[in-house]
Amino acid sequence: MEEEKISIKTNIFWERLTELIKMSGKSMNCIERELNYSRNALHNYKQGTEPSGSRLLELADYFNVLPEYLIGKSEKRNSIVSKIIFEDLSNKEKYRLFKTSQKWMEQNWIEVTQLKKS
Repeated sequence: MEEEKISIKTNIFWERLTELIKMSGKSMNCIERELNYSRNALHNYKQGTEPSGSRLLELADYFNVLPEYLIGKSEKRNSIVSKIIFEDLSNKEKYRLFKTSQKWMEQNWIEVTQLKKS
C-alpha cells in the first residue's frame, strides 16, 4: 500500500508533463529539440525521476504553468500575472490597453501628483 502511494505521487509529474505535451499538439521529441534537451530526456521522467530545479523552471516556463502544478503541489495551472495576460494579447488589444492607460493617466495626472506631494 505504501509503495502504491509513493508511485502515484512520483508519477504526477510525468502525468502532468504528458498532458501538457498532448495539449501543445507537439511531439515529445519536438519539445526536447526546442528546449535543446537530449533525445528522450523528457521520456526518462516516466520512471518517476524528478527534474532538477532548473529543468522544472524551464518546463514550467515553456508550458506557461506554475512549477508547483507540474510537481503536484498545486492544482492551479498558472497564476494570473499581468505579464502572462499581456503576452497573450494581440497587437490590437495591446494598443487599446495602451490608449486606455494613457487616457486614464491624462485624466488623473493632477490627482496622482497631488497624492505624491502629500
